[in-house]
Amino acid sequence: MLDKVIKSSGLFQDHCHVAQNKLDPWKIEPSKASKDCRNFIREIVDNLDLQPNPEKPVIALSIGDPTIYGNLSPSPETVKAVISIIEEGLCNGYAPSTGYDYARAAVADYLSYDGASFKSQDVILCSGCSSSLELCITALADGQRGHNILIPRPGFPIYRTLAETIGVDVKFYNLIPENNWKIDLEHLESQIDGNTAAIVMNNPSNPCGSNYDEEHLRNFLEIAYRKRIPVIADEIYERLVFPGQKFVSTASLQSQVPILICGGLAKRFLIPGWRLGWIAIHDSTGAFENVRKALISLSQRTIGSNTLIQGAIPSILQNTPQSFHENLSNVLALHAQIAFDYFTVIPGLTPFMPEGAMYMVVEVDLKHFPEFESVLQFAKRMMEEESVFCLPGECFQITGFMRIVLTVPQEVLEDACERIAEFCNHHYME
Repeated sequence: MLDKVIKSSGLFQDHCHVAQNKLDPWKIEPSKASKDCRNFIREIVDNLDLQPNPEKPVIALSIGDPTIYGNLSPSPETVKAVISIIEEGLCNGYAPSTGYDYARAAVADYLSYDGASFKSQDVILCSGCSSSLELCITALADGQRGHNILIPRPGFPIYRTLAETIGVDVKFYNLIPENNWKIDLEHLESQIDGNTAAIVMNNPSNPCGSNYDEEHLRNFLEIAYRKRIPVIADEIYERLVFPGQKFVSTASLQSQVPILICGGLAKRFLIPGWRLGWIAIHDSTGAFENVRKALISLSQRTIGSNTLIQGAIPSILQNTPQSFHENLSNVLALHAQIAFDYFTVIPGLTPFMPEGAMYMVVEVDLKHFPEFESVLQFAKRMMEEESVFCLPGECFQITGFMRIVLTVPQEVLEDACERIAEFCNHHYME
């Protein structure tokens, strides 16, 4: 009886119509921001369709994770600091979106040296340095207002990813290879226009391994001050420089330029997966009054960074011995020298000796490798024949170069260099 009532009332037909609709395929369009988000390294590498030589184990000199081979590990003090926080059980809940005040104070104290001075309220803790960069770019640049930011070439491609995802244009300023990859200051200034919202500066540099001295930084900051353009200083490799080098933070120069300094634990403390980064606000003139508020608002999107690492960060920063940092620098400098010595005598290659960070850039003279139209092709074939992969310069907006990572074990690095030499000797032509 109930079935008859349903059918006679038309409810049965409506139900069937709804059921039929459920079977119809759906096509949901993603947001513009998601479609505009591009990983430029993955786009290039994935299109190479890399196939290693099955007779040789793969050596990846392309991955910027210093822990990947297990030869570089965090200090025992760093590990114990986190274990203690876990055992205490006091950092399992939510923290303020900008971070625990005592953790922010520890970072402020860590960054206050060589004349730079920070307080806890100048620090915002983030989920890794990439999150720090995202907040800074978003706080300063607005795609709807036609803003652009200036980024280095060559440079880490995430700057472009973060900007273009929110509709902000990027313009490139050149680094000069024959001048230790210093900034081409004339070119930088020529790129600034009325819509430039910020200059991103990376020191020490990925991919170049350059370390800017005080004079060069002052000349850079003088342009920013004169043009009234704030700076986003990516200093994730701060103090990770080779013996005989000195790292100079932009905050130590008292330039009166408002600077957002991005950093974190990832590289110098060898814990990239722990995802603890920071923004340090350097602003002697009060220009960032509203930007401070914007950064706090933006930090609320993720409700703060990893609380366990926040709880451990005072101990990590205070108790990690200087000998740990010195040993890391010595290892990287040794590996850089080994690679440099190899590549110097390989025909068709010109290495550029780094001064810090974890990378070396090598120029590939394609005139002597005429079967390859680009370093992309060069890198692909080298993977196919020798199972060694280096990131081509196209990943960093330059052609004719490749980047190698120096964090692999020494014996692996030497094996890779020998294979690269064999490849180049086989394909080189006068």
